[in-house]
Amino acid sequence: MKQYGKWLALCSLCVLLLGILGCGSGSASKPEPAAQAKAGQAAAKAGDGKTLVVYFSATGSTKRVAEWIAGETGADIFVLQPDKPYTDADLDYNDKGSRVSKEHADPSLRPAYKGDVADWKKYERVLVGYPIWWGQAPHIVYAFVEKHDFTGKTVIPFATSAMSPLSDSGKNLAAAAKTGAWQEGKRFDSGASAQEVQNWVRGLKK
Repeated sequence: MKQYGKWLALCSLCVLLLGILGCGSGSASKPEPAAQAKAGQAAAKAGDGKTLVVYFSATGSTKRVAEWIAGETGADIFVLQPDKPYTDADLDYNDKGSRVSKEHADPSLRPAYKGDVADWKKYERVLVGYPIWWGQAPHIVYAFVEKHDFTGKTVIPFATSAMSPLSDSGKNLAAAAKTGAWQEGKRFDSGASAQEVQNWVRGLKK
């Protein structure tokens, strides 16, 4: 009889444990990679197809911010990829003989980039992103804005840097473009969070 009682108690304990585990399976959890990809696709489809993010990124900081902006707005992206990629040595601004130092010394230089934006005319809002070099946008960004007609488009610059402010970099790009309704831009720290970027995007005028 005692053995039967022990057996009954053990069965009850097993049932209780199974119940607890079963309830736990319904709690919130991180989505699997496939689910995350689907969520990203849904966010991209949420845009109106009339917003474009154009950016140049040398070290990845601007790329990260640009992708967060695109994810929040559902915008298309065009990456300014130099025909000749920048190496670490090219980016050494302390070396007067480096590529970036030579470009800075010659304001007329316009590095070539690969490809171009498809169906440019359809975009009504363009966000232009870049790292701050010597207080300004890199010359490859000037190459883009000088090549395109921004008439009828709202243009919003954004930039990343470790310490340098946005300064008049956006205004100088607007002067180079000569067309478009350029708005005041935003500078993000190189280590800016996704939330900071998203908050800025949500505050933009539609």
